[in-house]
Amino acid sequence: MPGYGILPAGEGSGLIPWAEAERRLTVAHDYWLATVTPNGAPHVMPVCERTPCPPPLASSPRDPAGGRAADRRCTVTTDDARDPVVCEGVAERTTDPGAIATFVAAVNAKYDASVTVEFQDPGVNGTFAVRPVRAFALSGADFAGSPTRWRFADR
Repeated sequence: MPGYGILPAGEGSGLIPWAEAERRLTVAHDYWLATVTPNGAPHVMPVCERTPCPPPLASSPRDPAGGRAADRRCTVTTDDARDPVVCEGVAERTTDPGAIATFVAAVNAKYDASVTVEFQDPGVNGTFAVRPVRAFALSGADFAGSPTRWRFADR
């Protein structure tokens, strides 16, 4: 990141372990989902999820951009701007009843909610997995010495 004063990986607090990124993803209360509409306009919405990076699942009304996604590439980030984790990937819809039931149970536990499997009926609402391509995180306490990027193998 030329011009930002980012330190080499061995300086500052160093690279963030993936286990810490997973922890942040798990404890985040909400997430932001960014997609692009067919006319190229950005579309950002807050979403409730189990977690946006592996293993990812999110709920949306049929389509991550409300039926307007230009393509399935998207970015999901935690709601913590000071210590963020940002995942870039591809949204893939799932209709597998077992995956949807697991997702509903996790959402109900996380948010003390009472979502039903019927609410996630693929004909009404969408359940999406974000297949990550890249992820990025940093720690606000050490902006220059903590930025870390991960690249995921094609799944």
